[in-house]
Amino acid sequence: MELQTWLAFFAACWVISLSPGAGAIASMSSGLQYGFWRGYWNALGLQLGLALQIAIVGAGVGAILTASATAFHAIKWFGVAYLVYLAIKQWRALPMDMSDDAAVRPIGRPMALVFRGFLVNISNPKALVFMLAVLPQFINPHAPLLIQYVVIGVTMICVDLIVMAGYTGLASKVLRLLRTPTQQKRMNRTFAGLFIGAAAFMATLRKAAA
Repeated sequence: MELQTWLAFFAACWVISLSPGAGAIASMSSGLQYGFWRGYWNALGLQLGLALQIAIVGAGVGAILTASATAFHAIKWFGVAYLVYLAIKQWRALPMDMSDDAAVRPIGRPMALVFRGFLVNISNPKALVFMLAVLPQFINPHAPLLIQYVVIGVTMICVDLIVMAGYTGLASKVLRLLRTPTQQKRMNRTFAGLFIGAAAFMATLRKAAA
């Protein structure tokens, strides 16, 4: 991959990662609930989902999924259902009394958070279709494809890890300002609403628009 091509792709990665989406919402939700270091396991799961999507596009399977209405809708509605599930879980989350400085955050299981992040990314057909449309523009078909996709994957994952660290860290700092259970309850319901919004947006996706 030529340097100019990589720099253009590098810039595009920042725009893509900074755009608010289900991954950003999930990262902020995890940071709010578990703090930065524990909540950041969610971001690692997001990257596993991203890596698998890149591998799917690189293997050409993405074109098959895009052509199949059944596969597209199956992935889409699974994603919608999972985001609604996260919204319900967030809505029901119990607030903590932060008036006591000795209070501790709940301990989320790392692998559960990784799996949660993985499902958020891998169940988003828009991301798969988007990468299928965008990634080939940065690929030189006359050069070895594997190394190019490896460079693309590493670049996207590194950028996204930095961006999701920002989202997770910002939310974990916000938690310190939420001193009462009432404030935390409102924040939990705000994130629940954001998850519902992301699910509603995903539900409007149509294969024809891809």
